[in-house]
Parts: sequence; C-alpha cells; structure tokens
Amino acid sequence: MKIALLSDIHANRQALDACLTHARAHGAEQFALLGDLVGYGGEPVAVVEQVRDLTQQGALCVLGNHDAMALAPPANPRNRSELGAQWTHDQLGNSHIAFLQTLPLTARLGTSALLVHASADMPAQWRYVEDSNAAERSMTAAQGIDPAIRYVFCGHVHEQVLYFLTPTAKLMRFAPEPCVPVPVPTHRQWLGIVGSVGQPRDGDARAMYALFDDTAKQITFYRVPYDHLAAAAAIRAAGLPGFYADRLEKGQ
Repeated sequence: MKIALLSDIHANRQALDACLTHARAHGAEQFALLGDLVGYGGEPVAVVEQVRDLTQQGALCVLGNHDAMALAPPANPRNRSELGAQWTHDQLGNSHIAFLQTLPLTARLGTSALLVHASADMPAQWRYVEDSNAAERSMTAAQGIDPAIRYVFCGHVHEQVLYFLTPTAKLMRFAPEPCVPVPVPTHRQWLGIVGSVGQPRDGDARAMYALFDDTAKQITFYRVPYDHLAAAAAIRAAGLPGFYADRLEKGQ
C-alpha cells in the first residue's frame, strides 16, 4: 500500500489540495497527516475540515505544536506566532476545536512505523530533529516504545531528510532527490522528515510531501507546484502579517 505522508500544512489550502491530487495520481491509498494543520496561513477552517474529512475516511493524523497553540493561545501574545495562534483560534468553530483536541501526539502506521510531528523523544516538547544526534534520540525513543518500529516519520523542520541506522548502529544522513524512490529495507531503522506542505523554506516555493510504499519498502519524496500566489493572497485578505505571504512567495 502507498501512504502519503503530509506535514506542516499551516492553513495553506492550495498546497494541501495540490499534494492530495498529486498523491492520488501516484497511487496513494492511505493518508497520514503529521501535524501543524494550522498556523501562519489564511485558511485554517478549510484545512481542518478537509483533514477531518480525510480522517473520517481512515486517514491518520497527529497533533503539531501550532495546532496545540491554536487550541490554547497565550493570554498575552509576545510575537507574530502567538498573535497568529490567537487569530487562528478565533476563526475555528467548536467542531474544529473539538477535532483538534482529539489528535494524539503519536500514532502507529501498522506495526513497523511511528508517526509524530517532532521528535519521538518526548513528543510534547516539540524537539526539532535538526541533526544526527537528535535523529538518533528520536529513533531510540521509538525503539523504546516498541522494538518492532523500523520507521519514524515526522515533520516540524520544514525540510526533506532521511536518516538511517546501519546494522552496526552507524547513523547516516541522506538528502533525497525529488521523485527518486529510495529503498528502505526493514533490516535498518529509518527516520524520514517529509518536509512542509504549506511552508517550504528552502528557497523553492513548491509544496513537499512523501509517499511511503510499505509493500515495496520504498519512500519517494516529492515537490509539487501549486498556486502559491493565491495562498499568499489569502493571507493578506485575512489581515495576517504580510511577512507570512511574502515568505510563501519566496519559499522561505
């Protein structure tokens, strides 16, 4: 089965639509949402409702730090993110809030894969997997949950990276090429960071996601063009800081 792994949508409806369409065209039969449905973007209601519909059809979804902040925005916002969390909270209705409140910090995809927004090492602390040491801590934590876990899939850092542990416990970092399938055999342990659907920050405005084939034991990372100018326009129309729209236009 092919499973589309999508993270950090950040209320970007246009990017989510494009990735879902792309994934279905490439044979995706299951969807897994790795958190941060909201934050930054101008259409949180549309995104939450679309993800909620997907979960009702069997998709998996975990909570992200921006989702958590939108559920309980700081009483005295100190920066743009916290102000944005309050704005997002104000847009969401009771049913949207109720849905976000149901999301777990981690979820299992079959017996061999763990889904988490940030690190499996204390998921509620939203630790960034920014280097090999952090990746190893996350993989070790997953093994502590269940030695049968061979794959950890996460987001949070807005880039696409694959780490793996060799049978001799040597950790390797791999920068995947878009559209090139990567074999991920189960005799190794893997940690895949799938990138951001709605907030790419590597100078490329295209959306990111990955497609995991749990039968062929392959993962393919994708970059998907979408109408990022429309997404930026939605941010400006919502009255959010123009910085967020500028960033989408530049992919930064």
